[in-house]
Amino acid sequence: MVVRKSLALSSLLLAVAGAAHAETLIKVDGSSTVYPISEAVGEEFQKARKNAVKVTIGISGTGGGFKKFCRGETDVSNASRPISKKEMDACAQAGIKYIELPVAYDAITVVVNNDNAWLKEVKVEELKAMWEPAAQGKIAKWSDVNPAWPDQPLALYGPGADSGTFDYFTDAINGKEKASRGDFTASEDDNVLVQGVSRNKGGLGYFGLAYYLESKAKLRAVPVVAKGAAAGVAPGFDTVMDGSYQPLARPIFIYVSARAAAEKPEVREFVEYYLRNAPQLVKEVKYVPLSTADYTHGMNNFAKGKTGTAFGGTPEVGIKVAELLKRDPKE
Repeated sequence: MVVRKSLALSSLLLAVAGAAHAETLIKVDGSSTVYPISEAVGEEFQKARKNAVKVTIGISGTGGGFKKFCRGETDVSNASRPISKKEMDACAQAGIKYIELPVAYDAITVVVNNDNAWLKEVKVEELKAMWEPAAQGKIAKWSDVNPAWPDQPLALYGPGADSGTFDYFTDAINGKEKASRGDFTASEDDNVLVQGVSRNKGGLGYFGLAYYLESKAKLRAVPVVAKGAAAGVAPGFDTVMDGSYQPLARPIFIYVSARAAAEKPEVREFVEYYLRNAPQLVKEVKYVPLSTADYTHGMNNFAKGKTGTAFGGTPEVGIKVAELLKRDPKE
C-alpha cells in the first residue's frame, strides 16, 4: 500500500511538473533568415532563466510561420518581410492581434560558384532577365542574359515560395511579389542553396547575408548594380547601414501575439530580453543590428502594446526602420 501511494504521489508530481513545463513553453516559428537570431536569443534566454522556460523555434518560412501564427499555434513569428494583406485578414478572422517588431537588417546576397570568373558584378536588370517569369524556358545559359558571358548552363537556386526572402527578392528585382520563374532549385533550407551553388560552376543563388558569411569559403558574393548606378555595391554591414546596398537591403522582424504577451509572462520576458540583447546577438550571428534608438523605440512600442503593422499589407523596398517605428500601425 505504501509503495502504491508513493508511486501515485510520484506520478502526480510528474504530471504537475509536466503541466508546469507546458505552461512555460514559448513557441516560435517562421523565417529561416530570422531563425539564427531567434535561436541565439532563445538559447541565452533559457540560460538566464536556468532552463525554467523552454523556447522552441521552427523553420516553416515566413509564409508558413504566419499560417501557424494566425491560427493561434505560435507565440512569436519570425518574418523576413512584413505581414501581407492576406495574412492580416487571416489573423483578423481568428481574432489574433500582433505587435510588429523590427529586430535587424539583412542584405539579400547574390552568390555564384568560386569557379565563375566572368561575373564581377551584376545589374538589377540582368538579375531580372534571369529570374522574371518570362525567363522560364528561354534563359537557359549565361550567354542568354549577356552575350559577353559564356555558354555555360545557368543553374538557379533560391528560397521557396513560402519564404519572405523569395517575396522580397521578387518584388525588388522583378517588380512584384511571387513573380518568378518556377524552374529553379528551391528550398526553405539555405544550407541546401549553399551546397547547390558551391557544386555547380554555372550556379547562381540568393539568400541572407549571414548564411553567405558562414559559407564564404565555398561561394563568392556578387556586387549588385542598382538601377541608374555606375558601379556595383557589395553586401556588408557598412553598405547596409549607409543605404548604398540597394535594392536588396531590408529590415527583418518578429511578430508577437498580443494575447500571449498579455497572458504569458514568459513571452513578455522573452521579447524584452530579445530587444535588450539584440545589438550584441545580432552581430554574433552576422546580421546588421538596428540603432540603439530603434531598439528603444521598439521596446516602447511593445510596452504600449501597439498592435498592427506599419506597412498595412503592402511591401516597401528600401525602407528605414526609424521611419517604420514612427508610423501608426494598421490592423
